[in-house]
Amino acid sequence: MRNRKLLWIFVLPGLLLYGVVFVYPTVLGLVYSFTDWDGFSASFKLTGWKNYHSILESIVFRKAFWNNVKFMAAVVAAQSVISLVLALLLVKNRKTYVFLRALFFFPAILSSVSVGLIWSFVYDPAIGLLSTLFQTLGRPELALNWIGDKKIAIYSIAAVQVWAHAGQMMIVFIAGLQSIPSELHEAAVIDGGSRWRVFRKITWPLLAPSATIVLAYTTIQSFKAFDLIFTMTDGGPNFSTEIMTTYIYHLAFSSYAFGEASAGSSLFLVLLSVLTFLQFKALRAGRISY
Repeated sequence: MRNRKLLWIFVLPGLLLYGVVFVYPTVLGLVYSFTDWDGFSASFKLTGWKNYHSILESIVFRKAFWNNVKFMAAVVAAQSVISLVLALLLVKNRKTYVFLRALFFFPAILSSVSVGLIWSFVYDPAIGLLSTLFQTLGRPELALNWIGDKKIAIYSIAAVQVWAHAGQMMIVFIAGLQSIPSELHEAAVIDGGSRWRVFRKITWPLLAPSATIVLAYTTIQSFKAFDLIFTMTDGGPNFSTEIMTTYIYHLAFSSYAFGEASAGSSLFLVLLSVLTFLQFKALRAGRISY
């Protein structure tokens, strides 16, 4: 009984903080989603499910959702593969391990706003480093308007997201690789297993916990992305980089439709929760232990 009281003394501050910074705003947003509140008025009236109907019928919202899906798919696929390859290369390269790990992790310490501003300059079609590089190499056809062309803008920003966060995920994979007993690899090599077979049968299954963290974190982060897109394109051109978070922001602070923005936030929370649950369930089903 005494230990239980002691446990609550330590847990209670954390629960209170969680309630104040997450539960209370979430419940408040859910309440506002059923009102016509504009964000400034002292009074508002209930509108029922009107805001949800308006959001779901919005063409821009549907476009933002599919842009979210495209952005997430590009980021999760590229970031997972690149961070895993970097981790495999760095674990074997013991001489320069610390230096290269710090080098690849460096973008992660920059703020998203700074990264967005830097890459806006790099992508500039007139004076940007990327266009200048291709023109210098004699390939002017590759000097594209990277964030001004609606066909490639979302993928150009996805590439920046990968560049900024691949180092973080690399560290997770490195921790997973270092936790695998070396005896397993040595035994597989002695038995004549090729590198690819050793990776597929031993390394990858034992990396499942790390892969679960990387995929879940990358999915959530890419779905919640806001800073980079807001800084680099603000949803343009022609809504081609508008995603759900920027759409909700524009509803709240450009159209002053806080009720509708709260409905969008509630839908976004439900969607993200379901996506995360399904992802964890699928990855746990495929986990193997030795």
